Amino acid sequence: MKKNYFYSIILMVFLCSLSLSAQASKQPVNPNTPYLIEGLNLYPNPVNSSRIVNISTKNDSDKEIIIFDLLGKKVLQTQLSTRELNVANLIPGVYIIKINEGNASATRKLIIR
Repeated sequence: MKKNYFYSIILMVFLCSLSLSAQASKQPVNPNTPYLIEGLNLYPNPVNSSRIVNISTKNDSDKEIIIFDLLGKKVLQTQLSTRELNVANLIPGVYIIKINEGNASATRKLIIR
């Protein structure tokens, strides 16, 4: 009886490992996945009383900025051609900021005090 139990466990572990490796290998690479933004720097974070967030990248080209609250509601969307983003109209809290620059994209947590 103990032998059967042992073999059953070994068989289950083996089958689970096969299914996990099969799932991992079947993940297709999506060619539409955006690239990460090179040299992204977001400061200060947390944002203090100045209410200005500096966003710099290696290219420093125009950026689309979208800010969401933690419930996923879009609270700000703007185009940014400079490094400074004014967040004075946002109440203190935790936000998710999405930055799009060309075909590159990045998402960060933004804290406003």
